[in-house]
This record gives sequence, structure tokens and C-alpha cells, in this order.
Amino acid sequence: MPKGTLVIRAAEELGIQIPRFCDHPLLAPAGACRQCLVEVWAPGRDGSLAKMPKPQASCTLEAGPGMQVKTQHSSPEADKAQHGVMEMLLINHPLDCPVCDKGGECPLQNQAMSNGRATSRFVDVKRTFPKPISISTQILLDRERCILCQRCTRFSEEIAGDVFIDLQKRGAQQQIGTFDTQVLGFAGETPAGAAAEDLSGRPFASYFSGNVVQICPVGALTSAAYRFRARPFDLVSTASISEHDSNGSAIRIDHRRGVVLRRLAGEDPTVNEEWISDKDRFAFRWQSAPDRIETPLVRHRNEDGTRGELVPASWVEAFGAAAAGLRAAIDAGTGVGVLPGGRLTLEDAYAYGKLARVALRTNDVDGRARPHSDEEAAFLGHRVAGRTLEVTFADLDRAPLVLLVGLEPEEEGGVLFLRLRKAATQHRTRVVAVAPFASRGLARVAGTLLAAAPGTEAEVLDGIVADASDEALAAAGAALGEPGAVILVGERLAGVPGALSAVLRLAERSGARLAWVPRRAGERGGLEAGLLPSLLPGGRPVADAAARVDLAAVWGVDHLPDAPGRSTAAIVAGARDGSLGALVVGGVDPGDLPDPALARDALEKVGFVVSLEVRESDVTRRADVVLPVAPPVEKPGTFVTWEGRPRPFGQALVSHALPDHRVLDGLAAAMGVDLGLHSLADVHAELDQLGGWDGERVAAPDVAGDEPPQVPPGHAVLATWHLQLDAGRLQDGEPFLAGTAKRPVARVSAATAAQAGVADGAPLAVSTDAGTITLPALVTDMPDLVVWLPTNSPGSAVRDTLHADGGALVRIAAGTADPAQDEEV
Repeated sequence: MPKGTLVIRAAEELGIQIPRFCDHPLLAPAGACRQCLVEVWAPGRDGSLAKMPKPQASCTLEAGPGMQVKTQHSSPEADKAQHGVMEMLLINHPLDCPVCDKGGECPLQNQAMSNGRATSRFVDVKRTFPKPISISTQILLDRERCILCQRCTRFSEEIAGDVFIDLQKRGAQQQIGTFDTQVLGFAGETPAGAAAEDLSGRPFASYFSGNVVQICPVGALTSAAYRFRARPFDLVSTASISEHDSNGSAIRIDHRRGVVLRRLAGEDPTVNEEWISDKDRFAFRWQSAPDRIETPLVRHRNEDGTRGELVPASWVEAFGAAAAGLRAAIDAGTGVGVLPGGRLTLEDAYAYGKLARVALRTNDVDGRARPHSDEEAAFLGHRVAGRTLEVTFADLDRAPLVLLVGLEPEEEGGVLFLRLRKAATQHRTRVVAVAPFASRGLARVAGTLLAAAPGTEAEVLDGIVADASDEALAAAGAALGEPGAVILVGERLAGVPGALSAVLRLAERSGARLAWVPRRAGERGGLEAGLLPSLLPGGRPVADAAARVDLAAVWGVDHLPDAPGRSTAAIVAGARDGSLGALVVGGVDPGDLPDPALARDALEKVGFVVSLEVRESDVTRRADVVLPVAPPVEKPGTFVTWEGRPRPFGQALVSHALPDHRVLDGLAAAMGVDLGLHSLADVHAELDQLGGWDGERVAAPDVAGDEPPQVPPGHAVLATWHLQLDAGRLQDGEPFLAGTAKRPVARVSAATAAQAGVADGAPLAVSTDAGTITLPALVTDMPDLVVWLPTNSPGSAVRDTLHADGGALVRIAAGTADPAQDEEV
């Protein structure tokens, strides 16, 4: 076996189970609980075996040549030692298994039966503490149950890097707790680590805290949302994939009587190992929210021609009304635009693309429900679509350097951040970020910042060469030239003219591999399914005749539209000015679009709107026909990760709700077109038949960067990105989770704050002609004349309020405190 193998791992390989509590394969050995004691005989200097004086902890002892180990199965001494440790652990552990959330899946219960005494000899009063302690709004701690295994503290320190909980005091008073002098009874000096709180000013804003609940071997750490809700033997478990980001994290859905009660991390070494973000774990109630749409809705016209109210209808009536409205737009020559959104499964995305090209005879289809550009479309078609698994999570572990451009992994990537941190801490991978400031996430991967004001990213990227005069740029350029270096590009770069072109130039001259990391779970699958106006499935260019013939043969049609269609922004503009007569809209929130006000106006003015949605939304309230579709928990499908890795999942809950591809198949049938996508097997058969594209690809973009704007006095350049926990609709119904979100702040440099006349922590007003956002200022080491705001957090809806995005000029000034906002955040 490999050198350095622990005895407890060697026993596992031989099929021998040694009881343990503190041991975890992804955490460093601690030897804290002592439950895994074994008898060890090791060769001495003369080669003869000698017994070690005392039983040894097998979770910290490395197996060596000639060593003999006797476990509880073959050694009375080891068995007695394990019984003794178990008896000691149970001295103060409460006998409250019937009301403990861990009851029924508790290692302490199981091992007390298999490796403990049949009766207790303890007759004194057990130690008790006030319970529970709210470590956060989401995580509760029952200290008297804790057996001091330190799994939670080691996870926090080693994996997440959020030191919010630690071992306190000594002897009989030793306990796990937060750094709180009042709770733990400290007098005088504040415990070490008390300053390790989030830079936003809120203690314990970890995005990964739920993992400590799952790995706790007893019921000491529990979830506030799940506490006292169920027992494991009441639950039905289904393996699935998270719908919240493009990582494709494996999860386990536990449900009872048609209601999801909790989600746990699944074990998948290739993607998320055994960890998930709190968003993946806790944000699932949106799928059964009270505003769930249960039946098709049709809006009839009033006698004066105005729109009436939406009324429930049968599927036949709804399909008929939708087909009639779409046919009318096609016959009138105005056509139909398709906006599927970025949260679809691969199968549903494929159905939207086929509906557009076959039934609606248009390439006006775009799955990008966010800021975008023609440069980005060319970049995706040239370098991303059809190129799967060129960069994987495993490659990040081996990379000498990972360059982040337009990407904040902790906020926009979830588990990607944990994999990057593992690479940085265990494999010495260097992380460099091109960003306006060094975030706390970048600090926790020991990253280096290449400071770039919004709009200057292309200039910085072009300056990354080995012989650059700037030391940081030269170091990054040299490291990118090493074999295995990786560049990770975020979707935000689409809003920076010339940046994606500069990324391609950097990858070309350095030889580094390149990967695109979008935020939404369905973005990469939508790209592979052809949800771009210039791209067909598999990366086939719309303008390539051979690609269209290839696709038409599979689809059984004579021809396909050959002109590239309109982007999301152009579709919205066309709907508003009347050049488009109808829209088919998937799960799109106008607030995510570059100009939400314009999008809502377009929905009001366009002649006809068909909406496929799970819940009521701004789109359904303006739609003429609403077709309800199933959320991920109620349908099978496949998400495609940013790596290009397909992640199939099964249906967890029995439901009569239909997936998007079946609804679209029925809609096309009502229009007299057979899409042939009635079942998942039908979709997979077509995808398998299509395969990849080996012809010419879309030409690489070559866009010059814009000159940085002149910033007048009292103005700044806006920088922005989404926080992982914000005001997004997929987090609705989770007040406990919302309580752990970072506090929205406006970040500015010290010079910019002084120019605006605001002190650190004072209200700062950021405004355009459209509106004003007022948040506490947080002085940060960042470029001058730049202000950063969270894109969509409570009190900071940037696109909705300011009608602006990153790179825009905004006004900044001292603001007045808003009591309602202070209470909200």
C-alpha cells in the first residue's frame, strides 16, 4: 500500500471496520475521540516485533513495513480500550435519542451498541448547558451532546477557511462554541480568533456551514430549518443534482409524503467530494412555494380589445390559445422570439431550441437571461460549445496557477471555491484574480490580486506577459506558461468590451487552458443545446450550411433558418418596438436582464406572450397563456456543469407536473408540428444521434477594449456582482438561510470615500437618473473612483434601481440612513 497510509484506511481496504468519530477522509487526522484504538506490534531496530505499551489511535498512525495491528475483533485489549472510550464519551452525553435529530442515523448510537457496554455504571449528574446556542440563524448547537471530535472546527479551518467555531476551555468544561465571551463565560481577554469575522461586519457568514451538521457524528449541531421535523426512518431518499449553480453538486433529497424536508451532500469525488454550499443544501422550498402555478392559465380579451384576467384552463384550451397566438405572429411576418432562461436541464433546453427552429422557423432564441454581448456569443461558439471536459475540477488540483477573470468563485461558484481552496492549501496551486479588489474568498485561497477597475480588464490581461515591467503581471505571465495552468472566465466578462478577446489572446500566447464558468445551472447545457442565436446544438454555427444540413437530417425537416437570430437584448427591444409579434418565455426574471424596466415594458407592449413557469412572476402576470412546468425535484433530467460534464438526476417526488420538453412538444403539436420530444428517451435518442460537431467553428472574436471613461467629480465607475445569498427567487421561503447572507455594503477606496464625504460605515448614496441605492460604505483597498455594490441583495437591486451594470458611471455622495433598510439587512 502507498507510503503514509493510515492504519484505519488500511483496515478499510481489507474490509475491517474500526469504530471512529473524529476521523474523516477529507480532514486532517486529529486523534481527538480515541474511539479507534487498536493494539499495535511494530518491528524494532533489530527487526523483532515489540508491542507498543498502550493501544494506539489508528486514525493518526501510519502503517509501516512489518507492522502487525490487532483490532477489536482479534485483540481483547483493543476491544476493552474501545469500550472504555465509549463509556467515557457517554458519561455526559444526554440520553435523549428519541428527540434528537440524529436519532436513527447516529454513529454514536450504532457504536454504543457494537462497541459499548450493555449497561451504564455512571450514577452521577450529567453535565448540562443552556440549549441550543444559535451559532447562526441556520445552525444550532447543543453543547451537552458534543463529544469533542472536532470535525466541525477542522472543517471550518481546513476546508471552508471560516474560523467561526472552536474548542474552548479545558478539562470537564471543555466545549465547542462560537467566539462569544458572554455565551462561554470568558472573563477579560477575548479568545483568539474573535476577530475572524466576515469583512461585511456580520459574524459567521459562511456559505458552507451546513456541512458541519452533516459530518457531526452526534446531534450536537443541527439545522434550524430541519430541527424536530422528521426522523431518518420516516424519509425517502433520492440522489439528485443541485440546481443552484453550474458545478453540478451531488445531493441527496430526503422527502416524506410528497414534501422535501432536507437536502444533504452526496458523495462524488470528481465534483463536490462530500461538500455542498448552504444554498445547495437549504434553498429548496421555492419549488413548493404558495404561488406555485398548478394549472394552465389563459387570458381572454375584453370586448374593447384590452387584456382581461388570467383564468384557469384545460391543457387542450391552453395549447390551442398559445398555438393560435404564435401562428398569428408568424403569419403577420413579425415572428416570435424565444427566451428560455439559464436554469433549464439539457433536455428542456434542447426542446426550446428545436421549437424555435422547427415550429417557429426562427433563430431568435437566446438562453442568456443576463448581461451579454455579441463578443461573448462569438467567444462561446469558438472556444466553449462542444468542447467538454477540457478543464475539470481535478485539473485545478494539479494546476500551478489558476487565473480568475470576471469570476468570484465563493460568490458565483459555490463548491468551486472549496476545490480551489483545497488546491491552494494542499497542492500549492497559486490563485491570481483580475478584479476590482481582493475579496475575503481570494484571501482564503492565499490569492494574488491584479487590480482592475471595471472596463480595464482587457488592458490588464494584455499586460500579463513574462517580461512585463510590473512584477505581479510578470509573475502571472511566467506561471501561466507552465504546463497545466488554467484560466477561469466568469460570465460577467461579457459586459466588458474586448475582455473576452483579450482572454483568448492570453490563452494563445501562454498555452494555458481555458474554461468558462457561468452562474446558473443550465447555462452550459443551454449552450450545448443551441440556445444561442448564432449556434445550433453541439457547437454547430447557424451560418454553416453543412451544419444546418446535418441537423435538418436528424430533425427530419427540409431546411432550417440560415440567418443568425437576435440576442436577448435585441429580442426584448423587438418585442417593445413591434418588430416581434410574440414571445415564448421560460423561467426568466426581468430583474436579471440588463434593463428590467425595458423588459417589463416590452412584455406589456408585445402582441402575445406564452410563459412556461413554475411560480407566478413578472412574466406570468403579463402573459396571455401560462403553461405550468415541473421544478427539478419533480422531473428527471440532466444538468451540464461548467466542465461540460453531464450530471443526470432522477425524479424525487411523484407529480402530475410536466417538464418543459413535454409542454413544448404539446405546444408544437397544437401548431401542427411533431417535435418528437414527448419523452426523455426521445430527447436522448436525438442528442445521441447528433453527437458533436467536427466542422468549422465560429470565428474567434477580435474586439478592441474601450477607453476608460473620464470620471467627473462626484462620480465613480460601478462594479458589481451577485452575492451567493441574495434576493434571488430560488432562495424564497428560507428565512433561516437568509439570516446568514452577507450584509450589503458599498465598497470604495479611502480616497473615493473622502471625495464623497463619507466615513467608513456611514451611508453612501449611489445614484443614476433612474434611482438611488443607499448602503453603508466599507472602505476597501481598491482602485480609486470605483464603487462596488452587490447586484441583487436586499436594498441593492442594481439593475432594477439604477438601470445600470458594471462599467457604468454613477453618482456618489453622502447618504442618509434608511431605518427600514438597516432593519432589513
